[in-house]
Amino acid sequence: MNRPASPPSGAERTGASAVTIGALVPLTRPGWAEAGRHLLAGLDLAVSDVNDSGGIDGRALELVVRDTAADPQRAAAAVDELAHLGVAALAGEYHSVVARAAAARADALGLPFLCSSAVLDALTEQPTDHVARLAPPQSRGWQIYADFLLGAGRSRIAVATAPSVYWASGTRILRDHLAPRGGSVVELDMGALTPAAVCDALVEHRATALLLLVGHPEPAVSIVKAVRRDERLADTLIGAPAGQPELTEWATLLGADGAAVPFLRYLPERLGPLGERVGAALRERLAEAPSFVAFEGYDTIAVLADVLRTHGPDGTRTAGSWPHVAVEGTRGPIRFSRVPGISVWQWAGAPVQVADRDPARPDRFRTRHVPVRTP
Repeated sequence: MNRPASPPSGAERTGASAVTIGALVPLTRPGWAEAGRHLLAGLDLAVSDVNDSGGIDGRALELVVRDTAADPQRAAAAVDELAHLGVAALAGEYHSVVARAAAARADALGLPFLCSSAVLDALTEQPTDHVARLAPPQSRGWQIYADFLLGAGRSRIAVATAPSVYWASGTRILRDHLAPRGGSVVELDMGALTPAAVCDALVEHRATALLLLVGHPEPAVSIVKAVRRDERLADTLIGAPAGQPELTEWATLLGADGAAVPFLRYLPERLGPLGERVGAALRERLAEAPSFVAFEGYDTIAVLADVLRTHGPDGTRTAGSWPHVAVEGTRGPIRFSRVPGISVWQWAGAPVQVADRDPARPDRFRTRHVPVRTP
């Protein structure tokens, strides 16, 4: 799948070949295709804006898009192909396990990769200068989510989980953060339980919250419906830290049952002028409210365009430029640093909030918790 962006309209063409960026995006099942659609909308819009302002020193910026379909091997093969095609850098990916495979291959090839959305802490096995990330690491986001649970009076946590490095990592983060504060986490294996059996287990363990660490739409949707209809669980909080309720499909499939399910959302409390402008343009492109994933896509290209203008399309210089980035993104000023325990260059200031869909207006979101920022 090759989707070149529009040529620059705000400056004369120089006749030079385009500067290309390889975009890794989940566009088909079993990937979360709706998240991929939002991610690609953000990438595409930013490319159009870059070209409208003159491109990369008069050269058009183009995307070469590859569908990862949530398959790590497919993503690694796409990285090889894109490197052979001569892309200046890689961008995108939503699924953490897929991004990890792409990052490992990009690092081995010396190809710069700015990861848009994946949060798994161990994105690469060893520290690397070739990979940077916009989304906050999972350890930060899920600890914030654990603090929200405790603040809401929920300390007996059950997690409905499926086999995955990502879900296992999230469970460990929750357990390690909650245990010293009097909380507990019990795992419910969705390979062995039906949604009805999950309800019985919640009663048995006297859980006050159930977190959905499973695939979407199934079995997540069936679990939510079962819990909502069980009178024994009327006071049980359902949560989805990975962000399933952010996208429209969740509301379409669940209606009112999908409201009041808190999730992690990587947006500030208020967008600035750039964020508002980009949000309006994304809404027009998507014909619906843009998710935080779309903003991540836009910010990815904004950063890469700045790096390419400053350092040129040479991958070696791009990889060495992460610590010098200072870009105004849609969600705040973007700078990269080394964060303890994180092997890639990280935007340490990425915004995090806990939000949910308002039961009175499921098409709108409520902010439930914003962490106190430390100096």
